[in-house]
Amino acid sequence: KRRLEPKEKRRPWMTWCFDTLKQGLSAMLIHIVNIFLSNYTEEDSCSFYLINFILDATLGMLLIWLGVKVVSWVVHRKNCKDLVFGEYG
Repeated sequence: KRRLEPKEKRRPWMTWCFDTLKQGLSAMLIHIVNIFLSNYTEEDSCSFYLINFILDATLGMLLIWLGVKVVSWVVHRKNCKDLVFGEYG
């Protein structure tokens, strides 16, 4: 993906690495929590993981979207230039 981005719009390597690391660690944490919690249910671990994934992909994304909108609104109201989402520089 990075090679296909236009050179003038590419993020710095350090930013790209931190974003990739954050996503990988989040996926690993969710996987470990799912394995741990599946031991305490009567369902098999695959169905538990599927339910958790569907909830995360729907309800979780909605909550994240609402959180970003609220924080963006507060940042805009308070005129904080350092806390704008997507601005790494």
